[in-house]
Amino acid sequence: MSFRLGVDVGGTFTDLLLINEISGQTWRDKVPSTPQDPSIAVISGTIGICEQANIKPSEIQQFLHGTTVATNAVLEGKGAKVGLVVTEGYRQTLQVARSFVPGGLAAWITWPKPEPLAALECTVEVSGRIAANGTIVSPVDEEQVRKSLLQLKPQNIEAITVCLMNSYINGEQEKQIEEIAHELFPGIPVSLSHEVLPEMQEYERALTAVANSLVRPVMATYIANLRSKLRELGMVGRINLLRSDGGLVGSEKAEIKPVNLLMSGPAGGVTGALWVAEHTQTKNILTLDVGGTSTDVALIEDGEPLLRRETTVGHLTVRASSLDVKTVGAGGGSIAHVPELTGALRVGPESAGAVPGPVAYSKGGELPTVTDAHVVLGNLPESLLGGTFHLDRKAARAAIQKIADALGVSIEQAAQGIIDIANENMYGALRLVSVQQGYDPREFALMGFGGAGSLHSNAVGQLMGSYPVIIPVSPGVLCAAGDATTQMRYEHARSFNRDISQTSDEEVAKWLHDMEEVVTKELEEEGVPRDKQITQFEAGVRYKGQGFEVDMALKIEDFRSGTGIDSLKFAFNDEHKRLFTFNLDVEQEIVNLRAVAIGQGAKMPSAKLSGGDGDPVQAKLRDHTMWVQGQEWPASIYARAALEAGDQIPGPCVITEMDSTAVILPDHVGVVDAYGNIIINPKV
Repeated sequence: MSFRLGVDVGGTFTDLLLINEISGQTWRDKVPSTPQDPSIAVISGTIGICEQANIKPSEIQQFLHGTTVATNAVLEGKGAKVGLVVTEGYRQTLQVARSFVPGGLAAWITWPKPEPLAALECTVEVSGRIAANGTIVSPVDEEQVRKSLLQLKPQNIEAITVCLMNSYINGEQEKQIEEIAHELFPGIPVSLSHEVLPEMQEYERALTAVANSLVRPVMATYIANLRSKLRELGMVGRINLLRSDGGLVGSEKAEIKPVNLLMSGPAGGVTGALWVAEHTQTKNILTLDVGGTSTDVALIEDGEPLLRRETTVGHLTVRASSLDVKTVGAGGGSIAHVPELTGALRVGPESAGAVPGPVAYSKGGELPTVTDAHVVLGNLPESLLGGTFHLDRKAARAAIQKIADALGVSIEQAAQGIIDIANENMYGALRLVSVQQGYDPREFALMGFGGAGSLHSNAVGQLMGSYPVIIPVSPGVLCAAGDATTQMRYEHARSFNRDISQTSDEEVAKWLHDMEEVVTKELEEEGVPRDKQITQFEAGVRYKGQGFEVDMALKIEDFRSGTGIDSLKFAFNDEHKRLFTFNLDVEQEIVNLRAVAIGQGAKMPSAKLSGGDGDPVQAKLRDHTMWVQGQEWPASIYARAALEAGDQIPGPCVITEMDSTAVILPDHVGVVDAYGNIIINPKV
């Protein structure tokens, strides 16, 4: 037997999905997260799901993991103290930064500039210089380098970054300094900018390399600790982590370049949504991943998620590819409060998290949360996780009563207000990835998942005008399903910097071939043979003098046949006009080239449900009462496991399953498709 285990660590729960790669049978589980050490929940969940499937951990061939450890280290300011080594004259690179100030008119007045990731007192200059063409202008003075590095000793640095001028085209001098750094600072990790980001633009390269050093110690410790514990359980299979761009990377390589894992956690939900989309035959999707702490949203157009060449976490933006995911502090654990100063209801971004959690969880929580509001409104039954997790309805009502008293309204009105604000926060995030990027949300379906996604998705879909609303099977562990079914992926980019008239099809073909060898070899080392790989190519192209480039897909065969340059010219003009409505009578420039090798992901076949007569009576558990849209409604509670294909479920109602609970609103109806997904539309 061959098994594959996907594990996604969230702020409140850790989700697990185990797949039998031969039969397609799956097992799912959720365990409370352990923020003090996320690996504790991962290991306990792994043991539990193996017992559930009656297998040994040694039978798991691949362990695939999405983690927020790097994300949290940045957001919470718990990264390493970094020492930065730069070329003489460039000590203030991070302090000068870029002139861009976020915000509207006069934002510079109120915007507090973030502190550089490497402080000025932790930045030293070294001799040596490389020209723009890669030739050595002046050699490194090793004695001077030693003296400069020794200045970092009193700073008690925990990681070192080396970023020299033009090293992206020749990393020889950075490697010389690395050897000296390892000698003077044994055991401290050293990140070289030409290895982390072999591209032009010194500030972006320095910032990305420093960010890599910032999270490298904490990630190396976490990954090594997790790998050790898994090996102790007897697991001998490959251990891979999910990258920000939705691909997989081996755990050993993830320790070296953790900057590529800054958005590892949210990427799992998008890849899981892609898997569901194959069964629902839906090409355009807005994803709504609602966890206990936050909500992640993304846009999938024509079956492809939007990919950015930057990763943003809080105030930090680095040059590392990631899926275009936006995050807001709205989740099941978001805390509701009424400030005395304004007397207006606020929800989030503070969260009760896994510990102590919502009041209804009976784990010591005392502050009212979104989950407690759902309990009061009747959106959540008395038990979760298949009856293993019980909710304290009385305690939840007492917590929400405090909000009601502060606002001078009924307890139901207070609870509805909390849910409405949470929905508006999610709505705002979805507008960022749709309307503000030129997409009409009415042309997209909305897929809700995560522990609380299916509680909110119908209401948010109504706000967006996005139909149908899709509730996938086991939405609470869909991120883990994304981890388990995604593909191995490796990306390599290089600055090219040629006017189109200064290059040729032969030169570009040679560069693409060399880069293809790099990415193909990387995947081979991860156990993916060449005949199981797909290689894709891209170029960053701009009109000469522009400050930004447009990513264009390339085919290496076109350049080998001598037609690539001409094809690229026409394609770029067409794309530029589509994006910006105009073209320039200026020569084009190829700024960079990129090769991406993609391995095959695991297939997780979904069993089809038996067909019913359209009446879900066999799944009805009991009559129920819900407070929706300002009034009380008679409703029903259904068991999702008993639903049959073709069943039509009228709202309002609650649908329960092991890992999540779904709500269908009045004047809406949910239809169960052949694979068990619930497709919600307004009643006709």
